[in-house]
Amino acid sequence: MKTIAALIATAAISAPAFAGGPIAVAEEPSVVPAAEPYVAPGVDWSGAYVGAQLGYGDVDSNGAGLDGHGLLGGIHGGYRWDLGNWVAGGELSWDKAAIDLGATAGDELDSVAALKLMAGREIGNSLVYGTVGAAHAKASVGGTDLSDDGLVYGLGFDYAVNDRWTVGGEVLQHQFDDFDASGTDFDATTIKAKVGMKF
Repeated sequence: MKTIAALIATAAISAPAFAGGPIAVAEEPSVVPAAEPYVAPGVDWSGAYVGAQLGYGDVDSNGAGLDGHGLLGGIHGGYRWDLGNWVAGGELSWDKAAIDLGATAGDELDSVAALKLMAGREIGNSLVYGTVGAAHAKASVGGTDLSDDGLVYGLGFDYAVNDRWTVGGEVLQHQFDDFDASGTDFDATTIKAKVGMKF
């Protein structure tokens, strides 16, 4: 009798626990770390480089009749510092020219050299920059070899094909006042395609 009473008491106590069926245990919410956004690797423009260029030049004078246009080409070398989104550097270039100045036979622009500072903005694999510096030109006028220093400034663009090679272009304006004390002022505009190799 006592055993039956004990079973009834146990059943009575246990009944509320089973009334609703099994109790589901709530799972802890899982924390998924947010994926970091993908950032494409940028170009490192820092370092020394050399290259070559080929282009077109147009020369005008202040009424002296020494005007002309033609091809020019040469070599260049420099160094750049990559400052994040901005790039700064310096470059030395030399171009051989054979631009007939047209006044008399043999009058021509022989060569142009330039020492330039540059600063620009990196956009993906491209670099757009401005440049300013000193220029030196040699010319033959009236059978006399002349040379003088002047100012050069302009805009350029380089595209990094890979870690070593770049291709680009440059538009420069050169100004020479009273060229070699001749009383003639020269302006020369050059448009050049460039290829470069970084060390």
